Amino acid sequence: MTTALDDTGRADARRNRAKVLRAAVRAFTDHGLDVSLGEIARQAGVGTGTVYRHFPSKEILLEAVLVQHIDDLVAAARRWAAQTPPTAAFFGFLLEVVDKSSGRKHVCDVVASDASWPRPMLAASGRRFRQALAELLRAAQQAGGVRTDIGPDDVAALAVGCATIRAAHRDRAQGTRMVHLTLECLRDPTPVTKDRMFRDAPGGGHETRPGCEECGARLDARTTGRPARYCGATCRQRAHRRRVGR
Repeated sequence: MTTALDDTGRADARRNRAKVLRAAVRAFTDHGLDVSLGEIARQAGVGTGTVYRHFPSKEILLEAVLVQHIDDLVAAARRWAAQTPPTAAFFGFLLEVVDKSSGRKHVCDVVASDASWPRPMLAASGRRFRQALAELLRAAQQAGGVRTDIGPDDVAALAVGCATIRAAHRDRAQGTRMVHLTLECLRDPTPVTKDRMFRDAPGGGHETRPGCEECGARLDARTTGRPARYCGATCRQRAHRRRVGR
């Protein structure tokens, strides 16, 4: 029979595990795998024994950190798919992947160089991520917004490259601009019409239609009022959260 004391103990254990994972993310990102479990325990505000009870080795802790990161991205993919049109969802998700992964490159490099990876839990998370990415890609391709000669592995490799580009720029805005330019290669290369990228400008010329400031999706031109900055409420809310520093 489960007692209130048992429930309290399990709740405390879950909280401590979450604290250790958060501290490990910061420690691995800032210092790589050289950081000790004792230092992670100190940053988490728990005893070293608590860390070892949940994660008997640094490799097990690292796997848990990466699994959480990838599973968070899978959840983000589902949110984008549910709340945003296919092409905007695809590019918005890729930008979120780059945003959340750009600071972890050296940790991923360590894992990629070790023949013992991926481990079972991480491999399972990787499969879930690939499936979520494939579903977003397929929907965007069917909507005519993404070229059809690429697959999920191509997109994943490009996202890794974009995270490297982003991390190489101290200026966040410039890094984001370069990522946007890089991701443009994924768009459908069908010849452009005025309904896609350009519109007739006064005097017979053409001008580029601006994209969503958050996900890069092209925006419909407005004949009146102020130009749109975002493709929809989801991107508007994400931009607002970023501005207020949440």
